[in-house]
Amino acid sequence: MKKQFIIALAISISAFSFAQKKELKAVEKAIKNNNFAEAKAALAVVEPMLASLDEKLMSKYNYLKGVTLYANGNGTNADLDTAIDYLDKAESGYKVEVTQLKNDMVNKILEKGNKAYEGKKYGAASEYFEKVYNMRKQDTAYLYYAAATAVNAPDYDRALVLYQKLKDLNYTGIETKYYAVNKGTNEKDAFPNKQLRDVAVKTSKTHSNPTNEKSDSKRGEIVKNVALIYISKGDNDKAIQAIKDAKAEAPNDINLILSEANIYYKMGDTEKFKELMEVATTMDPGNAELQYNLGVISAESDQPDQALAYYKKAIELNPNYTNAYINSAAVILGREEGIIKEMNGLGTSVADDKRYEELRKQRQELYKEAIPFLTKALEMNPKSTSAATTLMNIYSVIGETDKYKAMKAKVEEMGGGQ
Repeated sequence: MKKQFIIALAISISAFSFAQKKELKAVEKAIKNNNFAEAKAALAVVEPMLASLDEKLMSKYNYLKGVTLYANGNGTNADLDTAIDYLDKAESGYKVEVTQLKNDMVNKILEKGNKAYEGKKYGAASEYFEKVYNMRKQDTAYLYYAAATAVNAPDYDRALVLYQKLKDLNYTGIETKYYAVNKGTNEKDAFPNKQLRDVAVKTSKTHSNPTNEKSDSKRGEIVKNVALIYISKGDNDKAIQAIKDAKAEAPNDINLILSEANIYYKMGDTEKFKELMEVATTMDPGNAELQYNLGVISAESDQPDQALAYYKKAIELNPNYTNAYINSAAVILGREEGIIKEMNGLGTSVADDKRYEELRKQRQELYKEAIPFLTKALEMNPKSTSAATTLMNIYSVIGETDKYKAMKAKVEEMGGGQ
């Protein structure tokens, strides 16, 4: 009796194993026909048998389960996450297949992420980019994209979690960019990697003068966004602390100093903003934008002479800085207010008439001082209606009729006019 029992048990196990293989083959057939609903049904039959599957069949089950849930990219986001878990479990037995499928998944997820981003569906885009990172942990840039798009959503709580992950990974975003000069256009072209650049230079010889450049660190931007999130939550102390923690690690990082300056500006502390901007200008004296921003804050702080000095420096560093010309003119014309106020307060005495004439001439001199800045701005941006309209009004006041008519015609051509 004992011997018969053992034989019967062996036959039962063999039949059970056969059933498992049969159902898994049914899953494979359904997948081949893109019938994922049928594949799910066949997998459901196998699930009660999972405890008895050997390592090889278990690996196959995990792989097929992952493929079925993915459904050629048509599965839900929840299905996609689960599919990745199953594929990770199957990798030991299906390394090549899993790698190929994951590459396809990454491409399709990125396609969805980019489409969502272009459609300004930032929340969805953030989730897709994070999924790519979870599949390719070495590509930390996708975690950065996930955090940045979460800010755009805006989903600040999610963004903070993602930014914290980036901080824990010591992410900087610095990467090497590969360039070479195109012999046909004589312009510098960018290449996705060194290998392709070297082929263009050494093999096809379409390019020359290869160079490598390091991109800017994104650390300052990350810290700034974290701090701005805290400010939006009304937690200025945490905002400042976030900056201080980052500066403790990299005290000479100009991006962090600029970020700190922007935080104080958001908090309304213009003096601290200006102080930090001046520190930044000593670190990067050739940066026209820094000089321009100092000009803006000086103008807002009712320091016109200092503002003009900063704008002048910005123009020296970048002669094509249109806004520096426009703002210079604005500062000069801003002095008109005091003159007009005094003119309106004068009486009809001889002394008052004399003073009125003096003020009228001062006002005209202001206009003449502003003209070169506005003319240059209009020269660089012929569509600037503000520059053209202001010039038109100035020419009218100072009596330059021909120039007034020419500028009036230009304004009307732009669709403005008065």
